Amino acid sequence: MIWRYGCNIYQIVPRQILRTFAHQSHRKCSAPFLNLTKNLHSRLNEDIEQKFSENRQVILTNDLVHTTLLNCSSDLVALSFFMWCAKQPNFFHNTAVFDYMVGVVSRLMKRYETVNGILGGLESVGNVTKAQTFLLLLRIYWRGGMYNLVFETFDHMDHYGFTPNTFARNVIMDVLFKVGRADVALKVFKETLLPNFLTFNIVLCNLSKIMDLTGIRDAFGYMLRLGYCPNPGTFEVVLNGLCKLGRLEEAYQVLGIMITFGVSMSVNIWTIMIDGLCRLKRTADAFSLLKKMEKSGCSPNIVTYTTLIKGYIYAQRVSDAFDVLSIIESEGPSPDRVLYNVLIDSLAKNERYNDALSIFLSLNKRSILPDCYTFSSLLNTLCLSKKFSLLPKLVDGFFVEVDLVACNSLLSYLGKAGFPSLALKLYDEMVDKGLMPDKYSVLGVLTGLCKSRRIGEAVRLYNGILLDYTGVDAHIHTVIIDGLIKAGKCHSAIRVFRTNLLEENSLDVVSYSVAIRGLLMVGRDTEACNLYNYMKEVGINPNGHICNIMLSSFCKEKNFESVKQMLQEMIDLGVEMSRKNFFRLYNAICISSNNSHLFIYLLIEMKVLGLLPGKRTCKTLVHNPLKAVNISEKQYKLLNGCLEYCLFGDTSSSEEYTDVAASVG
Repeated sequence: MIWRYGCNIYQIVPRQILRTFAHQSHRKCSAPFLNLTKNLHSRLNEDIEQKFSENRQVILTNDLVHTTLLNCSSDLVALSFFMWCAKQPNFFHNTAVFDYMVGVVSRLMKRYETVNGILGGLESVGNVTKAQTFLLLLRIYWRGGMYNLVFETFDHMDHYGFTPNTFARNVIMDVLFKVGRADVALKVFKETLLPNFLTFNIVLCNLSKIMDLTGIRDAFGYMLRLGYCPNPGTFEVVLNGLCKLGRLEEAYQVLGIMITFGVSMSVNIWTIMIDGLCRLKRTADAFSLLKKMEKSGCSPNIVTYTTLIKGYIYAQRVSDAFDVLSIIESEGPSPDRVLYNVLIDSLAKNERYNDALSIFLSLNKRSILPDCYTFSSLLNTLCLSKKFSLLPKLVDGFFVEVDLVACNSLLSYLGKAGFPSLALKLYDEMVDKGLMPDKYSVLGVLTGLCKSRRIGEAVRLYNGILLDYTGVDAHIHTVIIDGLIKAGKCHSAIRVFRTNLLEENSLDVVSYSVAIRGLLMVGRDTEACNLYNYMKEVGINPNGHICNIMLSSFCKEKNFESVKQMLQEMIDLGVEMSRKNFFRLYNAICISSNNSHLFIYLLIEMKVLGLLPGKRTCKTLVHNPLKAVNISEKQYKLLNGCLEYCLFGDTSSSEEYTDVAASVG
């Protein structure tokens, strides 16, 4: 396998100072541009504005400014000149200049360490700190992903007596969303007195990413009430968010509003709606919509077909997916690399490993050059299929442009294949070459170390991450807690979890699930129950795994009141009962003489909702009843009769189920 190091730099947010090391090629100026830096540097203590206002023949252009910045003798001079140019009438810096200034400011932060230090440096060369100074710094830090410095700059605006305008609030909102504080971001949004079009775009984009249906509704409605006409891009964002949430009814309502505003149906909009149907496994409707799209005169592009093929595979209609692939291979549009990457990944996730590998092996014949995403999809296929040994043969002569995506996939593969030492070595090489690891890099190494029971090394890496970075992802906390539990260090795992609770670190439902399992394993049942209740209090909804963990615990303790409460919660949340819990509950009903009919009523309700395990499990209970029971013979017969009726009866009437439940007890 041939490796080449790419120039893309990624990072997660350091706790002290965020730095982005942007490596730019410093090209020489080919035209005889006036060297503005020479005049600027020789008279730093003079009135810069007056000097350049006298030189009327100098007309600022983005190319001239960019070239001058490249030739500045120091980063401080470059930043000062950048600030001066921004104050000139009718001149606005372009994105290329802002990208360059990210590197400049990152290097200056090594020297000055704080935003206040940067301001002091600018003042030392004659710059007066104004509101615009803060706005420009905010934009540079924002563009460079230096989120801690965005917050610091925003706070300094108030200290200097400047009231943040809508642009500043837009920046702070976007950063709050990106660091996982959507609640605070929405608070800033609601307190923004004069929201503009960018305000709504930022909010809607971020709410769509985190799939906040209520937030999307409220923000979109507020936007319309203020008289803003959403552009096609905004409609795409809203529709995409609704379709990902499976809310097609709301999506069609938004589509109606869009048509009312005179916005035409673009190929992107059609594709989003087809994707929404595919996500609900309504592939027949998705195909019909594709035909309607063609009749309307809008030709599907390769993204549309990729979406449909992915939908077919997700709906277990693989032959239909290959039929569509055959059609576009013969009639067009020509399949691209992205389509094949999606095809390999989708087939692997649906356990069609041989098909996925066949597609990969056919790429050369199809004249498709693999990229880092192809490599990642291949590694994911090998990990899911446990065919780790195939990698050397499959990548023989394989060329890949190494970037963070490829490295993360390889780290995950090495960890799962049982090579944690190689994963650590690759991780160190990434850091040495300036390819800053992100949360997925850390997860790959941590998972490998925990799986190999090298818990000490995993804990040291975890502690180092906590010291160096802020906003550590919940998954990272979960992996180390789970690793400690599996290594028999339950008490240590619980301490790690409680520390994260106290420090208000990011924790999700999986984190709570793992911690509760650890508490139950060491007999700390009361603490597990308290933690479960606390999780609900902070707004985290239980998932199926954690509900079944708690139900199992209550059944073992014969805490029948809690069992009934948990069954009701599972009904409310739509959580399916596990097979083992069904056995436990049946046994609990048989040995309990306390309100057994209530259990049966809840079981029937769960059956109506499709929340009970399959018929095979239930038949075992009916045909192999317990020999010793504590309930009356009448109740016992009714219990088995009720279970057999509700699980295997020919009728599906919920009213009849209710009648049966009422007859028991």
